[in-house]
Formats: sequence, C-alpha cells, structure tokens
Amino acid sequence: MTSLFDNDPQARSCEQLEEGAVLLRGFATAEAAALLEEVARIGQAAPFRHLVTPGGYTMSVAMTNCGRVGWVSSRAGYRYDPADPDTGSPWPPMPELFLNLAARAAAEAGFADYDPDACLINRYIAGAKLGLHQDRDEKDAWAPIVSVSLGLPAVFLWGGQHRSEPVRRLRVESGDIAVWGGPARFVYHGVAPLKDGEHPLTGAARINLTFRKVF
Repeated sequence: MTSLFDNDPQARSCEQLEEGAVLLRGFATAEAAALLEEVARIGQAAPFRHLVTPGGYTMSVAMTNCGRVGWVSSRAGYRYDPADPDTGSPWPPMPELFLNLAARAAAEAGFADYDPDACLINRYIAGAKLGLHQDRDEKDAWAPIVSVSLGLPAVFLWGGQHRSEPVRRLRVESGDIAVWGGPARFVYHGVAPLKDGEHPLTGAARINLTFRKVF
C-alpha cells in the first residue's frame, strides 16, 4: 500500500508515541471538509447529546454515533447499543469515507484489515474536556483506536498503562490522527479543556471521530 505521506511529506509526518501507537500529522487534512459534511448528515439523523456517566456526571462533550453499534452512557453504565436510545432507531450507517480513512490510518500504524464497528463523534466547544480514561468496553483488545481531529486544535493527553504514570501533552491540529492498539491499546488518554477559538471549517468547535473495533 502506498502511504499518503509519500504524496506530500511537507504536510504530513508520523510521530511514534510508543510501541503500537502513532500520531499521523495531517493525514486527514485533505478530506476534512468532506468528513464534516458526513458528520452534519449523521447529526441530523442522530442528534448530538450530552451523556450522563454512571456516577451522575453530565459530560461536557456532546456526542453521537454511526456504525453497526454506538457507544452510550447512562446511570445504568457504559455499553454499546445497535440502536439510538433516544429514538429507538439504528444508528446511521458508517459512511464509506469514514471506513476508508480509518482503514488507511490503521494500516499506516501497522494494523492491517481494520474494520471498525463504531464511530463515536464528539463535539467540543470552549471548556469541554475528556478526562483520563482507558477504552475497555470493547471485546477486541488488540485492534486499534483511530482518533481523527477536525476543527479547532486541542491538547491530547497521553499517559501510560496506569493512571499514576506521567502524562504527555500533545497539541493536535485539524487533520491529525492518533492510532493506538496492540501493546498500547489500554493507554490512559484524554483531552484537556478546549480553548476558545474560531476555525474556518467548524467555527468555535472541535469535532473528533473515534473509531473502535468492538467485537
């Protein structure tokens, strides 16, 4: 497979975070506008909402899903559900553009034949954040998480296998993709509070696409 990085090495680079984890700088920049058009369509069918955690905390990040299943949270716990609990309808299908991008990014990181079941779509505005956490609700514990940043820049928090380990602060720009799986699959990660700003594609928001292989 020809790497996208061969096309424009000035705009793209690959940063190794650790074994099984890379940050692909600028990998999705050329497709950002088309990706956001798909996000808008998905949001019409399955509107963004602020989920509640099992502890009763309302998440500052607004969220929706597409794919075979969607990730949801409530006072009853975290789970994947084939239907949107707000409407009872199946989540919107994952666009081919999403699937293709996720598979190419995973392959670039060394994970071939990636076929995600779910894409969580998070919308951040100023002050919204995502605390340090591990993604442990999936049965597939090796396939990577593929996380696509669109819109406003953010600070991606990259920790270790234990919450007490040091945390790196990585600035991510629109078009950057983080991929982690295999030995890095359960690294703690999060997003620092988003700073106020304006982006030509998303206005005062940041959109994040998080692909997961659930089963």
